[in-house]
Amino acid sequence: MPRPNPEQAVDTKGPDAVESAIGGLKFEAALAELEQIVQNMEGGRLPLEESLAAYRRGSQLLQHCQQQLGAAERQIQVLESGTLRDFAANGEDSR
Repeated sequence: MPRPNPEQAVDTKGPDAVESAIGGLKFEAALAELEQIVQNMEGGRLPLEESLAAYRRGSQLLQHCQQQLGAAERQIQVLESGTLRDFAANGEDSR
């Protein structure tokens, strides 16, 4: 299993720079990075300092993904005139 680059894992820019960098990530990219962090941490091969940095980054990515999902849900509510509908997998309208 490839280990993350320690220069990427340790936050040397400060919290504001990291949050702005995460804010520019698309949902899919943030989710893919979060999945990679989880795999690396589950492997148990990271030193303590890198594990803490990975956990911090993962928490920020998780929050970012949750915010994007919330924004998407709000957009859907607007598009559906404020009412959410059940999704019918077979393409029928299920009001």
